[in-house]
Amino acid sequence: MFTLDGRRALVTGGNSGIGFSIAMSLTRAGASTVIIGRNNKKNIDAANLLQKINPLCSAEKFDLSDVSKIQTFYSRLIKKYGLFDILINCAGATVRKRADMIGIDEWNNVINLNLTSAFILSSEWAKSLISNNRPGSCIMIISLMSEAARPTTSAYGVSKAGLKQLVKSLAVDWAKFNIRVNGIGPGYIKTDFTEPLYKNRDFSRWVVSRTPLGRWGNPDDIGPAAVFLCCDDAKFITGQTLFIDGGWLASF
Repeated sequence: MFTLDGRRALVTGGNSGIGFSIAMSLTRAGASTVIIGRNNKKNIDAANLLQKINPLCSAEKFDLSDVSKIQTFYSRLIKKYGLFDILINCAGATVRKRADMIGIDEWNNVINLNLTSAFILSSEWAKSLISNNRPGSCIMIISLMSEAARPTTSAYGVSKAGLKQLVKSLAVDWAKFNIRVNGIGPGYIKTDFTEPLYKNRDFSRWVVSRTPLGRWGNPDDIGPAAVFLCCDDAKFITGQTLFIDGGWLASF
């Protein structure tokens, strides 16, 4: 059960945090995994760890916020590696400012990386599978902020809410091609991305008190769910978002 033997996976934002945890879980389940990241040193370090499990794993340096170059980049990827059975859209950014203080360039940077790049890359990925009559599984990494809001999260929340709807739209468009699209909505997870939050004692205490399971999540809490959604055991699941949040959204 829950095997990905023989599959090829592409994970954006895969050199650290949640993305790396997912890449590691997919690789342990049998996939050969290629990660995309902007930091070359992090890419190399992450790829070295993945290659200890599967020597076919690799890393590619690319900035997905440069959306005009994604199509050409993906064409180069499939020429180098072949078709990808699995796509994980995990690359993301935020700007922690009150809404009226966010510059338009800052807003566009968050929307481009979190939402637009995922749409373009997913579309190119699906085209390559459809033209070769191949099935596939795509996962968007969403957020609690697609369902709730707190101060200084407007750009991030809008981008993640857009991703949540994109999951449904792409799932419906591509179901007839046996291409499934689902989302994972992590709760408060300890990563480099959230370090300013969990190092804030008051905020960290609030997270723990607000989460029924009484703790922050870890990246390792996310990877196994991605394996399940990508494997054949989940072949009748599409258009869904699974929140992994310790009960945060269920509580008041």
